[in-house]
Formats: sequence, C-alpha cells, structure tokens
Amino acid sequence: MKVTSSDIVISAVKPAQYPETDLPEFALAGRSNVGKSSFINKMLNRKGLARISSKPGKTQTLNFYLINEILHFVDVPGYGYAKVSKTERAAWGRMIETYFTTREQLRAVVLIVDLRHPPTEDDVMMYGFLKHYGIPCLIVATKADKIPKGKWQKHLKVTREALNLEAGDQMVIFSSETGEGKDKAWSIIESYI
Repeated sequence: MKVTSSDIVISAVKPAQYPETDLPEFALAGRSNVGKSSFINKMLNRKGLARISSKPGKTQTLNFYLINEILHFVDVPGYGYAKVSKTERAAWGRMIETYFTTREQLRAVVLIVDLRHPPTEDDVMMYGFLKHYGIPCLIVATKADKIPKGKWQKHLKVTREALNLEAGDQMVIFSSETGEGKDKAWSIIESYI
C-alpha cells in the first residue's frame, strides 16, 4: 500500500471515545519496548508520528491512526512493563480486552515480537487470548537488522514453536531500520480489508 495520508485522530480509553466509522481497524499489540512505534512510523513513512520513547510503557491509551482515509491502526498499551502499578496494569488490561472483544471494526491484531529473543510469557498469553476469541493475527518479528540474515530462520522457528503458531497465522520478519518486511506486512493487512 502506498500511504499518502496518516494522522492520529483520537486517543481513547473507553468505547464511547472510539471513532464513529465503519473503517477496518488493525490493532498493534506487543510488549513495551518491542518497537511498535517504530513499526507504525516505518509502515506509514512518517518519522515521528508515533512517538518513540526511551521509557517503556508510555502508551496508556488506544491511539487511533487514520491511514489514507480507508483504515485505522490502533496502537494499544504495551504489556509486560514492571514500573507500572498493578492497578494501572489491570485497567489497561480491561481497556484492551474490551476493545479486542467488542469492536466490530477490528479485522486483525498485529502481534509484534522481538525476533532476537524467544517470545515472552506475555507474548504467549496474548497470542492465546487472540486465538481464544478467534481474532485473526499477524505476527511481526521486529529488529531483524540486529541479527545476521543467516540466523533468521532459526529465530523464526523458536518464535513459531514458543507461540505454538496455528496454521494460517502468518509471520513477517521486519526491520524498521531497513524496511525489511514492510511490503509483505502491508499485503497481509490489505488481505483483511
């Protein structure tokens, strides 16, 4: 997809604040600091649209990005970050669960994992949650530029096995530095529209 326009339209914490459109939505989930903002910026050809923070756990709302006036990316708070109170984490969990389980416009979740490391317990839990609710899922393994190309398949195998990836769920190797996987990720996302 050639992105010609993209903007953040609203940051929401409850359904009453979600955009009132029928446009397809794609949620971006992943642990704090996995590179969700970098993924968004690379996919949208924008340098600072999604703010990249050195402090993980910065996203605390559902951030809706309107792309080409035809779809939304929805950035959800990262999980697995320890410096947030249990109460706050529980509130984020409820906010995300409400969005994932009630939003009719949600077409798929892009689950972002770090290719360099085996998926965390939280990644496995999130994938299990999506499968339980029958939510289509695309796995994006980021930071591919940080490991030699010859080791990509080995790392993918570890990720596939740790998540117990179901047939039909696709995985894309991605680098926000080099653009690796960008076209493939877009073509999979477009297939859900």
